[in-house]
Amino acid sequence: AEHAIVRDLLAYREAAKLKSTYVDALPTSIFQGTGRIHTTFHQLMTATGRLASNNPNLQNIPIRSDQGREIRRAFVPRNDEFTLLSADYSQIELRVMASVCGDPAMIEAFQADEDIHTATAARVFGVPLDGVTSDMRRTAKMVNFGIIYGISSFGLSQRLNGEVSRTEAQQIIEEYFRQYPGVKRFQDKTIEQAQKDGYVETLTGRRRYLRDINSKNGMIRSAAERTAINTPIQGTAADMIKIAMVRVAALLDGGGYKTRMLLQVHDELVFDLHLGEKDELVPKIEEAMKTALPLSVPVRVESGTGKNWLDAH
Repeated sequence: AEHAIVRDLLAYREAAKLKSTYVDALPTSIFQGTGRIHTTFHQLMTATGRLASNNPNLQNIPIRSDQGREIRRAFVPRNDEFTLLSADYSQIELRVMASVCGDPAMIEAFQADEDIHTATAARVFGVPLDGVTSDMRRTAKMVNFGIIYGISSFGLSQRLNGEVSRTEAQQIIEEYFRQYPGVKRFQDKTIEQAQKDGYVETLTGRRRYLRDINSKNGMIRSAAERTAINTPIQGTAADMIKIAMVRVAALLDGGGYKTRMLLQVHDELVFDLHLGEKDELVPKIEEAMKTALPLSVPVRVESGTGKNWLDAH
């Protein structure tokens, strides 16, 4: 994307996709009987256990780009008596990883309520917390999330747009495992267990079978090993938000509230929140999400309200 024409092509591609996928398509999805859009959630379409939304898919509405975010302004509460509430798990997969691998340094960072990416950067680059630069934090963030997916040195270098060489990326990953040895032990043990049993499990005991975990083809086997590492983490996070949804639904039904749960988007729940119930309900919803599954680190839920989905996020 260094050349102007490539930047223009990428900008055009993004605009064309937003127009065809959302701006043109979403209005045609409005159901005349209610004047609202109704998606369909499927429980069995993803291997990780996350809910999948389709017809239309409301889980892939962009959040990273400025133009994409504008689409969220179109989603509004039912009337003036309501506001939109977004309740979002903060870094839930990293918290699950800290809990399942039991690494003391990672657990300590979460218990001290440190920014995990800054804490990781400080450890990996050997600097004090206040000496971490934005580039260091960005690299650490890539490593933190990449480790969950079994990232390679090549993959890390690519994700950082070649800003670090493959050799440097390998050194960063090795230092990461030196600082968080519990993560490496968890990964090795999980692969070993998967090779023996043929499956891995989430914290709730939900299994994912891996038929290629003992494949003689190294490339296929490596992919299965990455899946083995990721499933207990991402699968547990998926289980957690589903348990939270069941609890919140029971809370709303049992209390006779006017507030309704609208959407689940990855680690976020979106509600049509009645203004008169805001002070009472928001803490209860957050508590139901935080306590859905017991972890050995604190679980944080960040919530916000607004007159549209973008303002609430």
